[in-house]
Amino acid sequence: MKQEINRHEILEKITPLIENTAMRYNLIPIEIEFVKENHRWYVRIYIYSYDKDVTLDDCENMTHSLNDFLDTLIPVKYYLEISSPGLERKFKSDKEFLIFKGRRVSIKLKEPMEGETEIIFKGEIIDWDDNEGLTFFRFDDGCELKIPKEKIKSAKLYID
Repeated sequence: MKQEINRHEILEKITPLIENTAMRYNLIPIEIEFVKENHRWYVRIYIYSYDKDVTLDDCENMTHSLNDFLDTLIPVKYYLEISSPGLERKFKSDKEFLIFKGRRVSIKLKEPMEGETEIIFKGEIIDWDDNEGLTFFRFDDGCELKIPKEKIKSAKLYID
């Protein structure tokens, strides 16, 4: 008999555990996925640290700390994958603008802003506000821009 799995319910159960475990290692889970691919279930956790680069040891510590607890909360066989978000990660939520404050990013707009011709800017996140949007330092001319949230099509970390 095929077992029905409610992905959202399982994510709700495992997220606090993952967040608390990450906090013990001074890490932040940026994204937590529970997905089925090719008839296999995966728990994918992308972790970040404000203080240092994420290492293999960080991923192993998280794995060892979570394994037994996740097994009690997830009623199917799954594969656990823990990694850093990657050097040029595409943002998947607004909270990432706060998490990556001070980091270099590439911003793509839906259309040029008033007085501008470009829709892609490279610079640094100065601040993020859920109502006001992004305060951004643009590298090419050294200007500070305020970009409303609704004008942003995509954002990703940027490496020179």
